[in-house]
Amino acid sequence: MNRRTTALSAAVALAAALALTGCSSESDKPKLEVSGAFMPQPVMDMAGGFLTIKNDSGTADKLTSVTSPLSDDVTIHETKDQKMREVTSFDIPANGELKLERGGSHIMFMELKSKPKQGEKISIELHFEKSDPIKIDVPVEAPNHNPQQH
Repeated sequence: MNRRTTALSAAVALAAALALTGCSSESDKPKLEVSGAFMPQPVMDMAGGFLTIKNDSGTADKLTSVTSPLSDDVTIHETKDQKMREVTSFDIPANGELKLERGGSHIMFMELKSKPKQGEKISIELHFEKSDPIKIDVPVEAPNHNPQQH
């Protein structure tokens, strides 16, 4: 009876371990795609960045930070009740999207090392809680560019 209980316990432990490793398979990783990125041409030594991150998977993720050679001080902000505040992350829902847009959540580039002009591109790297970083080149648009008005 005792040997049987030990064998049963071992089988249950093995099954639990296999079930847990199955939870972190490659197919469960978020599938993120970035689109619509732009930066209005900066008029001061700071700039905003806007884009959409689409998640085509059943696993949610978070945008945790953004880095760029353009600035050593890149932060993510949300706008609520007409007030801007820095946040530590943005949720990217499963089978959903995160929109960073004018008047809402956005990327802030402070103390720019240079002022990119309309027509140029700046390089950024998006960092996530679960996904690998994504590097993109962001086009610099007119200072008043707003894709929602088109």
